[in-house]
Amino acid sequence: MHDIKLELYDSNLGKKIPFEPNDRNQVKIYSCGPTVYNYSHLGNLRSYIFVDALRRTIKLFGYQPDQSMNITDIDDKIIRESISQNISIEEFTKPWTEKFFADLETLNIEKLEHYPKATESIDDMMHIIERLEDQGMTYEKDGNIYFSIGKFREYGSLSKIDTSGMISGARYDADEYEKENVRDFVLWKAPKEEGEKFWNTKKGKGRPGWHLECSAMIRKVYQSGVDIHTGGIDLLFPHHENEVAQSKGAYPKEEFVKYWLHCEHLLVEGQKMSKSKGNFYILSDIIGKGYNWKAIRYVLLSFHYRTKLNFSFDRLEEAKISIEKIQNTLNRLLELSFEKKIAIPEPLKSQSDFLNRIPVSVAKEAYHEMLKGLADDINSPKVLASVFENIKILNSKLDRDELSSEDILDYLLYFRAIDSFLGIFEFKRENQSSIAADQESYILSKIAERKKAKLDRDFKLADSIRDDLKSQGIILEDSKDGSVKWKIDK
Repeated sequence: MHDIKLELYDSNLGKKIPFEPNDRNQVKIYSCGPTVYNYSHLGNLRSYIFVDALRRTIKLFGYQPDQSMNITDIDDKIIRESISQNISIEEFTKPWTEKFFADLETLNIEKLEHYPKATESIDDMMHIIERLEDQGMTYEKDGNIYFSIGKFREYGSLSKIDTSGMISGARYDADEYEKENVRDFVLWKAPKEEGEKFWNTKKGKGRPGWHLECSAMIRKVYQSGVDIHTGGIDLLFPHHENEVAQSKGAYPKEEFVKYWLHCEHLLVEGQKMSKSKGNFYILSDIIGKGYNWKAIRYVLLSFHYRTKLNFSFDRLEEAKISIEKIQNTLNRLLELSFEKKIAIPEPLKSQSDFLNRIPVSVAKEAYHEMLKGLADDINSPKVLASVFENIKILNSKLDRDELSSEDILDYLLYFRAIDSFLGIFEFKRENQSSIAADQESYILSKIAERKKAKLDRDFKLADSIRDDLKSQGIILEDSKDGSVKWKIDK
């Protein structure tokens, strides 16, 4: 068995390093999730697909993830919208939260272990503020509590931002502010507008600043730091830099994050998404244009997560064709598995699961090529390149009828491994569950008879077999790769 080790690119160190979590049976992963005030757009979805790719990779390498994605259900935008609609923030955020989870389900994104909400973590935020006060890192102004970045010597270490020109005492009350501006940030905000949501705490009435929320939710779930923290590259500064400052400021002797992973921007037809440009897409927009969720997932996985992804509808068309090529090869295997009475294997659970299923493995090298791609910082383009190279080899073997029963099972396990990462393939034979096994055996025997007739160039007999099946309500469909599908004419 090949000894393939996973490496990940750590944004803090600026290089790929071996992945060595503190506990392989509990890999703690925290990912910045949605602010639930509107639909998730395509750029958001790319980040969530990346989180899913990371999770699936971690599992294939034999680690057990313990993963969280926060739900930011209180911030400036949410407060503004809830007040304008004259409803509570809970009423306002509930449908948007439901839409977020519906999008994840549509794209076959695996469910995580934890989805903490900011509004359910206020006590944890208070605890961090108190610890920061004890360290002398906060100050109060007009009822707001600020973090003084000048009191934290390591500020800027993650984003590598220059803090030499920072203005002492300059503050930002807003949850989000312009990049490159180095300013003290708000931890706790006194209510300003009538009707604004607030909590009664030891620090008085108010609500949290955005940056504090993630640090508090990490503590709430894990009572410690995490192995991996992910998010979009736009969150590196100031959000993640501020997380580091307040978390390490409050818990100076603890490791906060071991590996920082950031997903790059998504462009649409070479431009940044903008409603004014008419290129701002949400999932339902694209599906409404007739595109399948599988093609969307495939496109979002087909680029390395650290490269900008230029989304276009041409790419969706290309993705559809690519998926069909792989699925058609899988379908040929599924037909053979039925003929030889080979049970379709269950999904793989880990890297070693593949080799433990059967003693001899003709697809072992193909499987390891896929793993090498994943081991190289989840290099999905490298994974897909290896898949297409290997299905060419497999189709040649199928054309020559070279596969034994063990080989068929072996390759089916390989496809299970591919789908453990891609999550887009079907392992059921079309239209065959609705008829009796003896009838299915008869149809497959006639297909084999027709295949032999065509090889013998007896096209009259081949056509006769096809027409005879058609008269019985069975339609044959010849594929370009030489395989034959059948369906019941309803």
